[in-house]
Amino acid sequence: MKSIHLIAPSGASLDNKSPLAGIDWLERQSIAVQNQDCVQRVYERFAGSDEERLAELNHLSKLEPQSLVMAMRGGYGLHRLLPGIEWDAVANAIQKGLQVCGHSDFTVFQLGLLAKTGAITLAGPMLNYDFGRLGDDGAAVVPDEFMWKHFQAAVQDRKLDCKVSDPQSFLGKESSRSLKGLLWGGNLTVLAGLVGTPYLPSAKQTHSGILFLEDVNEHPYRIERMLMQLLDAGILSNQGAILLGGFSAYRLYDNDKGYSLERAIEAIRKHLPKEIPILTGLPFGHQANKLTLPVGAQADLNFNSSGFEIKAQW
Repeated sequence: MKSIHLIAPSGASLDNKSPLAGIDWLERQSIAVQNQDCVQRVYERFAGSDEERLAELNHLSKLEPQSLVMAMRGGYGLHRLLPGIEWDAVANAIQKGLQVCGHSDFTVFQLGLLAKTGAITLAGPMLNYDFGRLGDDGAAVVPDEFMWKHFQAAVQDRKLDCKVSDPQSFLGKESSRSLKGLLWGGNLTVLAGLVGTPYLPSAKQTHSGILFLEDVNEHPYRIERMLMQLLDAGILSNQGAILLGGFSAYRLYDNDKGYSLERAIEAIRKHLPKEIPILTGLPFGHQANKLTLPVGAQADLNFNSSGFEIKAQW
């Protein structure tokens, strides 16, 4: 990994220090960081005007074939750019070697590209949180070793190999199984917002797939409601397996009276066909210890009541 080309397609940076800390850490790893000016752009709540951010995305097709692209942060902003993205040109660049990484709001771009072209992108770290995260004292936090290890494996070897040793309580009727399918998904809120649009991969594309989901700042009842939407739309029942990552930074209330994220998952489990397992504990989401997942690649999944293992080579 010799260089990273930054893009800022969504929200403006929430502070001035995080992107600079991230750039500094990467450069100390002897990684050249290109297009640094994008982290300073601000237009309303966005990292630049729609025109600037769209032009930056469409410029990806003109980068050197072996370039690695990383989003600065998520937030919101990509959805309004979708009609103007030159999907085929970006996919052609990816076919030639381009790699593009991000998560959160970047899910919109990844699923739109998968729906339109089938091209593979990386759901993984972004500049601000993963490389420029600041502690309570304002000092830079050293990037997570697990994240860095799996990010390098994905970028350099195009490989995913992770074993999760967490008890599994929502397997349905399956106590153990192995399956292979299209790995796809991302942020739950973003994905649910694409239902009924041409930017969500089709039922044919994702049939018997491995759907991974995560979210942040969403109360369990809202998570349940969005999962119910995916269930009623036929998306969950079309999968071979559902992997749940981190659902973080929410607060329960007195009137929940015992309702929790686990109760929300139980409600979905009752409505979902029993042969489709729900697996929990995937290290992915708005958290430091995250995998880098190849959105659109074929993956192998093995699971039992004690955990699961997921592998892919693309």
